Amino acid sequence: MLAEEQHLLAGCLAQDRQAQYRLYQQYKTAMFSSALRILGDRALAQDALQEAFVEVFQHLADFRQQSTLGAWVKTIVVRRALRTLRREQRMEVYDQDRHPEPLVAWHDNLTGEALDKAIGELPAGYRAVFCLVEVEGYAHREVAGLLGISEGTSKSQLYHAKRLLQRKLQFLYE
Repeated sequence: MLAEEQHLLAGCLAQDRQAQYRLYQQYKTAMFSSALRILGDRALAQDALQEAFVEVFQHLADFRQQSTLGAWVKTIVVRRALRTLRREQRMEVYDQDRHPEPLVAWHDNLTGEALDKAIGELPAGYRAVFCLVEVEGYAHREVAGLLGISEGTSKSQLYHAKRLLQRKLQFLYE
């Protein structure tokens, strides 16, 4: 852990409000983006972010420094966003055996803005799996554990998310 990160951690553990504010400021933008990608709703993402940071400060003494502080915070934010998603009952579960897994092609001129907009329009279950696997880099086994679904359902959700994204974006580049 970097000396600056250790100093910030020590300040937060000592209940130094300025250190807590600096920690929040350091990570809030990236963490909000992760929550927003999963939830697709700014208000829910903001609520999840606030709840996650409350949890971060309540459990900071439990941080074992086996990863960076940012990675630990991100894990808490992702889990909080997923709990919010389940609370909002927006997860769809699909039967993996009903759908084959062909390759999905993306257009070469695809912009990040167009992709972000299309991702935000996905059904919540698709969006959560897509963001966790393709954006955050989680393995399907990890996603299955986080969402309480099977690994096959995670793969199916990703397949459907990519297909839907492809259809949404296809008309832009014809």
